[in-house]
Amino acid sequence: MTKEEFAKIAPAIPSGPGCYKYFNQANQLIYVGKAKSLNKRVRSYFSKNHDNYKTKKLVDQIHTIEFTVTHTEHDALLLENSLIKHYQPRYNILLKDDKTYPYIVIKKEAFPRIYFTRRYTKDGSEYIGPFTDVVTARALVDLLKENLPIRSCNLNLSPASLAKKKYKVCLEYHLGNCKGPCEGFQSESDYEHYIQHIRKVLKGDVQQVIKDLKQEMQQLSAAMKYEQAAILKSKIEALQRYQTKSTVVNPNIGNVDVISLMRDGDQVFVNYMMVAAGAILYAKSIQLTAQFEETEEDILSQCALQMRTLFQSNATTIIAPIPFITVEEVNVLVPKSGDKKALLDLSIKNTIAFLNEIKKKDALVLGAGIKQPMETLHLMQSSLKLKELPVHIECFDNSNFQGSFPVAAMVCFKNGVASKKDYRRFHIKAVEGINDFASMSEIVYRRYKRLLEEQAPLPQLVIIDGGKGQLSAAIASLEKLDLMGKLTVVGLAKREESIFFPNDQVPLQLPYDAPEHLLIRAIRDEVHRYGITFHRNTRSKGVFKNELEAIPGIGSKTIEALLQSFKSVTKIKQLTQRELALAVGSAKARVVWEFFHKQMEE
Repeated sequence: MTKEEFAKIAPAIPSGPGCYKYFNQANQLIYVGKAKSLNKRVRSYFSKNHDNYKTKKLVDQIHTIEFTVTHTEHDALLLENSLIKHYQPRYNILLKDDKTYPYIVIKKEAFPRIYFTRRYTKDGSEYIGPFTDVVTARALVDLLKENLPIRSCNLNLSPASLAKKKYKVCLEYHLGNCKGPCEGFQSESDYEHYIQHIRKVLKGDVQQVIKDLKQEMQQLSAAMKYEQAAILKSKIEALQRYQTKSTVVNPNIGNVDVISLMRDGDQVFVNYMMVAAGAILYAKSIQLTAQFEETEEDILSQCALQMRTLFQSNATTIIAPIPFITVEEVNVLVPKSGDKKALLDLSIKNTIAFLNEIKKKDALVLGAGIKQPMETLHLMQSSLKLKELPVHIECFDNSNFQGSFPVAAMVCFKNGVASKKDYRRFHIKAVEGINDFASMSEIVYRRYKRLLEEQAPLPQLVIIDGGKGQLSAAIASLEKLDLMGKLTVVGLAKREESIFFPNDQVPLQLPYDAPEHLLIRAIRDEVHRYGITFHRNTRSKGVFKNELEAIPGIGSKTIEALLQSFKSVTKIKQLTQRELALAVGSAKARVVWEFFHKQMEE
């Protein structure tokens, strides 16, 4: 959509709050946004020149615009969140719910069981979590079972089953860990009393549970049941230790959520904590990539809403470093001092620790002799006689398997550390068979033609994993693009680890333990790792596809059914016709069986 085309529809854009949706020419939803004033916000995309490349690219792809008007900006936030989750537009920041974290479930059944699970199912049971710390979640389940008398068996204790009187109490009853509901020694109302205690502990209200147990202990003591009172006292002390360990600030602070954010270029690091009575129930740190000109307020709005949904928070206050839009019943507080400021500082501390952890993971282990990355880059500039400091380095490698599934990889290092968001993978498109030189020429040409079209910064140093042949192929592509002299390209021989420069007969051999050499080798190892992983995945998919699609009369639906049922082609080859027929029917089973058995006979 050009500015002239937009000018025709601009007067019809509503001026109130709501959501706007951008579609490309193929009618695919590519971006969803919210605004206090739809007219002003959408006009801003077409009325100014954008410095950010991604924003320019988004505007270039807009073909159709749709609007949904809402009553308030808060309603627009909820609608935006719902649309992003459902459609996952490519230009929106996406925060995916992590289904791998565990929950503690209170099972919907007579005399409910409490257990630890990673599977969330809509069966009417109460799921509390998810817990980001698995060890803590397991320890909490153990603590509850040790100190509150609930059953650990999986017997069906429905009224009909209990009426048959076919169960007998087990050792847990005699140890005092269960009150024997299976034999009718405990009523459902009494059992539910302990379930309420468990629910309170899981939601952070340990103090109320301790208070109730103390009253029960005093009643036992008054009735001169001192042994039972002593057992209850030890359980109260265990819960008090748990409360002391989990409390980080004043327990009277109430239920609040805490969120903080740090930016590092287009990388965004967010920490979220759910706090109840001064105890951190859940904490999670995430890394996001800002797609274009999102403000910190927009990112916090999206993250807070989705985190609160994920962790089922009902707190009415969010502590944050800056104000941002939330749903109407939730207040954002920016504390300046006191216990709530201490919580915000703790969240910020966790955000910084998470950012540093990610950076350390991205900075490969370069060996004992390596110095600071920037210092190493200065050494590299001197040793390789580079015109500029190589703060941006790219390295290429290609791979194939007997001429099949040719792929290539490129890794990027900035300021001496891996910049994984800039890694790229390539399927070789124009080369048939085994031709490493032609493959290298193709991927180098595609990479830098793209950078030129996007007017993106060029690297100061390009490393080609290979000897003179691969280097010459890369140089040919760079010459086509008129880039020779605008960047330095070198080849790294696989065996001797010698460095080849264009037109030089004698390679450069750096000391094996020189910091700059260690960095170059680490970059080469990283492109190997990245490329091999990509190639292995591509080859695995290709083998499945090629071998099964080679069977005449077998379509994609039959192939999908076979792989879903039997997981591998190797297993499919070993099955009988009757076994295959269970998945795809007798006619298709005969075709598959005869195809593979004919191959075996040949």
